[in-house]
Amino acid sequence: MEMQKIVNQQVIATDRFDLRPLRRSDQGLIEMYASDPRVAKNTSSIPHPLPPGTIEAFITRAMAEPREEDVWVMDGLKSGGDEVMGLISLTRLDRNQSEVGYWVAPAFWNTHLASDAVQALVAANPLQNDAMFAAVYHDNPASAKVLTNAGFIYLGDAETYCVARDAAVPTWTYSRKL
Repeated sequence: MEMQKIVNQQVIATDRFDLRPLRRSDQGLIEMYASDPRVAKNTSSIPHPLPPGTIEAFITRAMAEPREEDVWVMDGLKSGGDEVMGLISLTRLDRNQSEVGYWVAPAFWNTHLASDAVQALVAANPLQNDAMFAAVYHDNPASAKVLTNAGFIYLGDAETYCVARDAAVPTWTYSRKL
């Protein structure tokens, strides 16, 4: 994997919230939401139950330079607030491609936050990639709709390992040319 350094991760504004860089002060709210089994079972990497230190280690990795993953907080307070409604990330696959991942806190489900966040990230294209990829579990059709609303095209079926389920789970894979 090619490492690229981004010195100043930008704030990406939407009408309803900002996508802002992750902060250490976000740890408490992220731990609260990430420990919810509904959130963990919809992501590939959040374990459940959440072991101590997991989110602290995640934040340390996400803030390191150079980093393999760029993480933004969905912050409804805008302009420097500390609200965490969810996270969205881009992981570099190579110089021209990245993988998008996201989760929204259950209190904000059915509010189109994920759709707005993915669309804003695609429009900003902060890593200047040619394409973005994503995968969603078959039992999470809402996330599949988020991707199609953002112009992602269905590529096919695959399996992705889910830490919280301790199993490989059937997924739909999607791609978006930028």
